[in-house]
Formats: sequence, structure tokens, C-alpha cells
Amino acid sequence: MTQFKAVVFDWAGTIIDFGSFAPMGAFVETFGKFGVEVTITDARKPMGLPKRAHIAAMLAEPHIAARWQAAQGTLPDEVTIDRVYELFVPLNEAVVADYCALVPGAIKTIEYLRERQMKIGSTTGYTRSIMERVLPLAAEQGYVPDNLICADDLPLGRPTPISMYKCFVDLMVYPASAVLKVDDTEPGIAEGAAAGCVTVGVTLSGNEAGVTPEELDAFSPEARAELHKRIGEKLIAAGADYVIETVADLPALIEELEG
Repeated sequence: MTQFKAVVFDWAGTIIDFGSFAPMGAFVETFGKFGVEVTITDARKPMGLPKRAHIAAMLAEPHIAARWQAAQGTLPDEVTIDRVYELFVPLNEAVVADYCALVPGAIKTIEYLRERQMKIGSTTGYTRSIMERVLPLAAEQGYVPDNLICADDLPLGRPTPISMYKCFVDLMVYPASAVLKVDDTEPGIAEGAAAGCVTVGVTLSGNEAGVTPEELDAFSPEARAELHKRIGEKLIAAGADYVIETVADLPALIEELEG
């Protein structure tokens, strides 16, 4: 009998969209429409947060706030966040379908979990409207989790544990220590840690690495190991109990933990 009853996965950078590329262009384009230049690096920094909180975090960066003031005449405030968010969501909806390929090895991991009769939950920093584009494309590839909690489903999101608590109810699993939370971002790891789950960070398929599978394959073994180490340290600092390269490595970790 497995000691773990469920796994709750993040989406972009964990199960789909290797390198977490879908939101990046949308953030750059959205800010550009207001006359504010931001970089992909700026856009990646708060990844994992609900998208409105992500925009708020970007606008709180002094250099972005200064550019906003120069372009718009005032410092950013709550109304600013709403204006940017309202423009961002449709742009992200428009592009997300192009970034829904499952991470290599994801299906074998899902099959492994199903064979063990484990529940599969999911949380995301995406809104429900964005995920409505993603779900059918993931299903076509064989990934249909047992639940989905989106960034705008509940009053509180990451890094609070509220979405995880809803997962426990949806999946009818307890205690929290019998649930693995798997994520590529610090806020996503933090929500699992706050809920008392066993947390697993993925280092090489996610936002922090920001590379395609092909780019990763071109790394030397030493460069790959260094990238895994650097990102793993950040995820462990955020609360990860374990780190793996991608979800393809999760079955081996479970076997190790239950062995």
C-alpha cells in the first residue's frame, strides 16, 4: 500500500509548456501597449503567483514603476493593476494553445500514478478562462487530472495553502503528508509547504531554467548539473523537500521514498 494518496501538479513549466514560455510574450506585449518596456527576465521573476498578483509584483519593481510613471504620468496603483490585468488575460488566452505540449515523460508518470490508484490534482497561476483553452489540449494528449484549482477560483491563492486545502476536499485525501505537491516555481512550492504536503521542485522544465527540451539537450553534463543545483537551491529555500529535474523523475523519487 502506497504511503502517498495523491499528487497535485502545477501546470505550465511542470506538466505542460517546457520552459514556461506561454505568458512571457503576453506580459511584454501588454506592458508595451501602455508604453512601458519590460523584459522576459522581468516577466519571469514573479512566475507562479496568480496572474493579477504577478502583475502587481512587476509594477512594484522600482525600474518598472519609474517607466510606468514616465509613460503614464502617475505611479502605478490598484487601478493600474486592474488595467494591465484586463488587457493581459485575453492576450494570454490567445497564445496559450500554442504552449500546451506535455513535458516529455509526463504521461508515463501519470500512468504510474494511476496504476498505484493515486489521485491526481492540479493548481495553477492561470485564470479559469485561460485554462479552458488548455484542458482539452491536455486531454487530447492523455492528461486529465481529477481536479483543477485556478488562480481566480478562490479569494486567496499562492503562496497561501488555500488552493491545496480545496484539493484535499476535491480529491478526498488526507493527511496533508500523504499528498505530494510538484511545482517549478517558488510560490507553487510555498503553497504546498504551507499546507503541510511533501513538496517536490522540478528544476529543468520550468520557469527559472527557461529553456526548451532541445536547448537543454545541448547542455554539457556539467552545465546541466550546475543548472539543476542552482535552481534546486532556490526551490529548497522556498520549501521544497526534494528536487528532481522534471516530472519524468517522479516515479523514481516515490519508489525511493516508499522503499
